[in-house]
Amino acid sequence: MERKYTPELITELAENQIFVFGSNLAGMHAGGAARVAHRQFGAIWGQGVGLQGSSYAIPTMQGGVETIAPYVDEFIAFAQENSHLQFLVTRIGCGIAGFIDDEIAPLFTKAYHLDNVILPIEFARCIEKKLK
Repeated sequence: MERKYTPELITELAENQIFVFGSNLAGMHAGGAARVAHRQFGAIWGQGVGLQGSSYAIPTMQGGVETIAPYVDEFIAFAQENSHLQFLVTRIGCGIAGFIDDEIAPLFTKAYHLDNVILPIEFARCIEKKLK
């Protein structure tokens, strides 16, 4: 099976797809992918974590990578429990939050082999390097 990657620009979702984006804990979805999630995919203003509409928020603005890791783990567990959904992960934390792919991608290593989690190519390449 050929690996799929999250499209760079997501403008629509199939019925079973979820847009996974980086947020802030306050749920102020004012910029970047969070703004797209709010305007197009049902992200709820004031909710910074978890499933909302056809989107899933992972907080990335509250500190270092170690503060993001528990939320990514929570997301991965959610994805495993909801195998009927397909999760399109954006480059969370690599925009407004200011992290780089090499910092965030390893957090998704446990999701790399999940059929229902589609990662950005940048995250997948970082994980593949570490797995070699």
